Amino acid sequence: METVINSSTQTSQKKPTKWKELSDNFSSFWELIAAGISGLLILLGWLLSNQDLAAMSAITYILAYIIGGYAKAKEGIIQTIEEKKLNVELLMILAAVGSAIIGYWTEGAILIFIFSLSGALETYTMNKSHKEISSLMNLQPEEALRIIDDKEEVVSVGDLAVGDLILIKPGERVPSDGIIQFGETSIDEAAITGESIPVSKKAGLEVFAGTVNATGTIKVEVTKPNSETLFQKIITLVQNAQSEKSPSQLFIERFEDTYVKSVLVIVAVMMFLPHYVLGWSWTETFYRAMVLLVVASPCALVASVMPATLAAISNGARNGILFKGGAHLEQLGHIKAIAFDKTGTLTQGKPVVTDIITRSDVDQKEFMLRVASIEQNSNHPLAQSIVQYVNDTYQETLPRIASEEVSGYGVAAIIEGTHYKIGKKDFVGRNAANAFHNGIADVLAEDGKTLSFVQDDHGIAGIIALKDIVRNETKDALEALKDQGIYTCMLTGDNERTAHAIAKESHLAGYVAECLPERKVEEIKKLRKEYAAVAMVGDGINDAPALASASVGIAMGEGTDVALETADIVLMKNDLPKIAEAIKLSKKMNRIIRQNVIFSITVIMVLICSNFFQILDLPFGVIGHEGSTILVILNGLRLLKS
Repeated sequence: METVINSSTQTSQKKPTKWKELSDNFSSFWELIAAGISGLLILLGWLLSNQDLAAMSAITYILAYIIGGYAKAKEGIIQTIEEKKLNVELLMILAAVGSAIIGYWTEGAILIFIFSLSGALETYTMNKSHKEISSLMNLQPEEALRIIDDKEEVVSVGDLAVGDLILIKPGERVPSDGIIQFGETSIDEAAITGESIPVSKKAGLEVFAGTVNATGTIKVEVTKPNSETLFQKIITLVQNAQSEKSPSQLFIERFEDTYVKSVLVIVAVMMFLPHYVLGWSWTETFYRAMVLLVVASPCALVASVMPATLAAISNGARNGILFKGGAHLEQLGHIKAIAFDKTGTLTQGKPVVTDIITRSDVDQKEFMLRVASIEQNSNHPLAQSIVQYVNDTYQETLPRIASEEVSGYGVAAIIEGTHYKIGKKDFVGRNAANAFHNGIADVLAEDGKTLSFVQDDHGIAGIIALKDIVRNETKDALEALKDQGIYTCMLTGDNERTAHAIAKESHLAGYVAECLPERKVEEIKKLRKEYAAVAMVGDGINDAPALASASVGIAMGEGTDVALETADIVLMKNDLPKIAEAIKLSKKMNRIIRQNVIFSITVIMVLICSNFFQILDLPFGVIGHEGSTILVILNGLRLLKS
């Protein structure tokens, strides 16, 4: 093969991400450096003041103010102009300037220093959570080897089209979602599923963009444009989640504007009222007003929610749980009941052969080969499952048999002069089907299995039982939810017998059978009346109305696009135990936010009271106020841990 480079397609998809990452890193780095320089200038100013070099000391302090406070002052002024409301940054700048006016240059400079340091820490927290997107984007290659007429052409991933054939060598990342057409390999899918063990892949199996081809060379047919790959959906979901604010954050932001205005009014009153009412000197009055301006600023309160929320969203994304916003993450911790769809959620989503019962004179292998030869012409899911079972079990080439499909009943064919009928009871004879093997059909049906009866010239030749089997992890997932005191139930369109069998096997607390989409919505509304906060888990188009009606909608990652778009949370690996983990993460986040809010309010109240009773000096007020801000940010960062 020849390899050519298509230079016209060398447009980088990573550049904006790299520039954004560099910009974020520079911003965080500059804020940290500015805080450090400000701290050194404060120390120098203090040393100069002790050497009776007042002028030099004042200049040094002014530089400390400018270098340490520039970023926050600019941010506060711009935000005030754009949003037409006051903010805590302006309070801090006013407090620092006020301290300088009354001669407390050192205290004002320390305020600027600690405020800039806490700002740098907050920027680091934000960048840390946003870095999840950058690291995800870096996992997708910029280029791919497209094969056209036995030639390899290097093209941009964005130029790949559905139907293109691409070559992926060992060690390379898969550039786009597709189906393997040639070759066998092992794929490391940790980027998508979180599973550390590589998955064996062969022709006919699907591969996803961003995963790593570990061993063999494969040729893959692209099945989705770059903008619609599973990988891109993950990035989009994480981006949307980080931009959406939780109810707690929205409340804090609304509260901030009113609170800042109130503080400024009270400070203005404090500048003269204590002089006349309490007999304080003008110096003491103004000093206490400045201390109040410092300690009453709600910096810690404002930082109580967003860093913790972003950290939790990043944690979830790293572990295959995608939250579409802080509101859904916060609400999940209040869930008291969860309803599950059956097919594709609690079960694997496709029927598999579980039992084969044949007449005593019938050879089972020959029986299954003949049935599969007839069924291979059908598109019915049961027929395809039978053919798949025979191919996997016997690995023999099936002859092509002419067959006649009887709509709604089954299929008929002739093999070597023998007439065969495959289908429902009524198609092969209800009485004969019920009597076969002493009524074994009823026993199998009680277990929720679907039966396919096979008749030949001598009567019922056998029964093939199929079932959409429960996922291996379903029981553990439901038990984990029960341990958290959550009521679990199933809403399914299947009949009563099948629903009962699946509910019993899955250890569900309840179920409702024969649910059409409208009925599922009604059942969700009933659950919400009883339990208030209810989640719905599903994967199909028919689940979308119920997902939208629930307090929190949870979609399986391999579900339909409609379900993925409607849901509030997506489980990328279809891993049901992740629901319990997500609820724990939500509860932990809510707990940390409550801790932060209570702690920050308590600190503010203590500092205000101490100032009013004249037992708090400005340096300690600065340390108490800014120290509490740093502590709540660090507390929120704990959510980044797995």
